[in-house]
Amino acid sequence: MSYDPLPEPLRQPKAASEHTREAQRRIKAELNFEDTRSFEDAARGFIASLDPMTLQREDGDVSYDLEKLSFLAAEAPDTVNPSLWRQAQLNAQHHGLYQICPGLYQVRSFDIANMTLIQGETGWIIVDPLTSSESSSAALSLANTHLGERPVVAVLHTHSHADHFAGVLGVVSPEQVADGTVPIIAPEHFVNESLNENVLAGNAMNRRATYMYGNLLEPSPRGFVTTGLGAALSMGTTGFLVPTDFICQTGDRRVIDGIEIEFQMTPGTEAPAEFVFYLPRFKALCMSEITSHHLHNVYTPRGAQVRDALAWSAQINESIELFGDRLEIQFASHHWPIWGREPAIEYLEKQRDLYKYIHDQTLRLANRGFNKEEIAEQLSLPPTLAKEFYNRDYYGTVHHNSRAVYVKYLGFFDGNPASLHPLPPIEQARRYLEFMGGSDAVVERARPCFEAGDYRWVAEVLNHVVMAEPDHVQGRALLADTLEQLGYQSESAPWRNFYLSGALELRHGLPETQAFQASGGIAAGMPIENFFQVLAVRLLPAAVAGRRIRLQLHFSDLDCSYLLVIENSVLNYFKDRLDDAADATLTLSALNFKRLLMGLSNAPQLITEGQLEIAGDPETLLGLKTLFDQFPRRYPLVTPRPADAP
Repeated sequence: MSYDPLPEPLRQPKAASEHTREAQRRIKAELNFEDTRSFEDAARGFIASLDPMTLQREDGDVSYDLEKLSFLAAEAPDTVNPSLWRQAQLNAQHHGLYQICPGLYQVRSFDIANMTLIQGETGWIIVDPLTSSESSSAALSLANTHLGERPVVAVLHTHSHADHFAGVLGVVSPEQVADGTVPIIAPEHFVNESLNENVLAGNAMNRRATYMYGNLLEPSPRGFVTTGLGAALSMGTTGFLVPTDFICQTGDRRVIDGIEIEFQMTPGTEAPAEFVFYLPRFKALCMSEITSHHLHNVYTPRGAQVRDALAWSAQINESIELFGDRLEIQFASHHWPIWGREPAIEYLEKQRDLYKYIHDQTLRLANRGFNKEEIAEQLSLPPTLAKEFYNRDYYGTVHHNSRAVYVKYLGFFDGNPASLHPLPPIEQARRYLEFMGGSDAVVERARPCFEAGDYRWVAEVLNHVVMAEPDHVQGRALLADTLEQLGYQSESAPWRNFYLSGALELRHGLPETQAFQASGGIAAGMPIENFFQVLAVRLLPAAVAGRRIRLQLHFSDLDCSYLLVIENSVLNYFKDRLDDAADATLTLSALNFKRLLMGLSNAPQLITEGQLEIAGDPETLLGLKTLFDQFPRRYPLVTPRPADAP
């Protein structure tokens, strides 16, 4: 469904309403903004940064730019929650190379995450090489410039989220990993979890992440100010290398370049595959992303598996028990460290209790018969937890995390049969509007509610107007203005970014789009069986209905074969199974097969270059690409989607 952008006057951002200004005043009165401990810790150990703080890709496009956030030097405006403004300042204004203690360093705010550098006897142990090669390469270069040139001797991926591994090619080459020069160490199940999250559901997740991280918003007091988790997300080049060493149990140790590392496994908490580790030489505990200077997401709005709040709390407690009597420093993959045993333990205990409180109280209320929306509406943190800035809603929120706990235990259904088989959004919207007297009537009734500051209700009713009639100009305009005020009031950066991105879509329409596919760097490092699973997710049932296709694949670089079978509108693969009756047999490298299916290469070219041999029916190969779906990268989120998929 297409529609024109709103007329120019209706497209412009609006000022904060009086209701929004009052909401900001309440936050200022509620929290102790005279507390400067976070600013002191964030600035401690500063060595150097870049000026300007702008990074570019090889093609000249900017991949990361903090210069656009210079407006954060001012006082909080009415269009930004003052608590979120404080977090934005902490993230954006403290960038560069920092010493945690002699021999232990971080580069912060070169991306959404931190890159940690541990100084070994001969080189650097790199922890979490960020989202992009541009960011990680610049971070390593900064460290080498100011601390002395050292080779990279190992890379640690603390967990399976892309901002902690996708920049790996900026600090190490595939050849260094393949020949054993530089080991890559990761938690058990890292490969499947990282690729399943970022590739199998990659298009849907990336689309929502565009809103969550504010990628389409212009940095300004009325637009993007922060992600909460970090200053901004790098938009550079991504890659993937399969780790060479996996940590499988708590208590595992490694000695790398003279540095002893003690590991604790924390799976199923902030990420499906994750570890934290302790460095005895520095008396320092790295909590990965298990702790951070905000409430994290038990469920992330970009979309991911619901996390286990109880296990999350228990793993923080286990960290205290394992390392609490030995640590002097606590640092993590985001934000700034805490120095001193007592402050670090207090912080860990309150982060532990943050997740356990949300878990326990959600289930208490669920067992009293409340559904997830009712629980979220009445749940709030006790003052001893809520007063701490590091427990605030800058990323996750108590409201949506409580709903996640409910879903973890009880699923999406609340037990009311009226919600068991709901109509889809567009059909639901059309019928609501018919009952409510039509779109014009709904919009006119919504205006007084907007003027009264009842923005949540206005958003709910006008969503029906837009879903049924996206070309209704006044309905779209009022909904955009409503989402904007909700964004201005949000303490959560993802909520702000979602609201403001939704307003942008309503006002301007969708930007041009193209088909989604994993980046060349990710695909090149992806194990072949993970790539087969990607193909299975993209298979078009209508294109293969009633068909039986068998494709024999001999991969010259893997020294193994696979039989690819499409039957019953399902794609399956079988390693080392041979079928003399296969429709076609292909002999080529796994990399070329991936490039062929991704459209980065073609069969005639590979045959001419002697990199592809075909036996059997060549039409099987030629028609293969037509069997797989192409996902639109930027489909609508706040306006109607096509009702039926192909």
